Amino acid sequence: QVQLVESGGGLVQAGGSLRLSCVASGGIYRIHNMGWYRQAPGSQLELVAMITSGGMTDYKDTEKGRFTISYDNAKNTVYLQMNSLRPEDTAVYYCKAMVSVLRGDILEHLEIWGQGTQVTISS
Repeated sequence: QVQLVESGGGLVQAGGSLRLSCVASGGIYRIHNMGWYRQAPGSQLELVAMITSGGMTDYKDTEKGRFTISYDNAKNTVYLQMNSLRPEDTAVYYCKAMVSVLRGDILEHLEIWGQGTQVTISS
């Protein structure tokens, strides 16, 4: 079964750093892109950063310069390095991946989500 497992969330003080990790597993034929989204209480889910298998990245404008997304192809793992954290970064962070899986002769394209990891920044 294809799945994403996130780790690295926690409680840090404002100005601190965290690194989130997300590992994809389960018979994946190809990963097309992986990304991080977040949802704060009372707010909508929003894109934080994403990266393609070729290394192209995209960031939420307000996070450029503070957050860095990277991808380890050999480990099927995406990372989000978050620096200079602010209380408004507090949210549940979700990993998402667009993948292909081979089921017999059929290549299926799937969008999969992780279970989320809580990030809390204290002031």
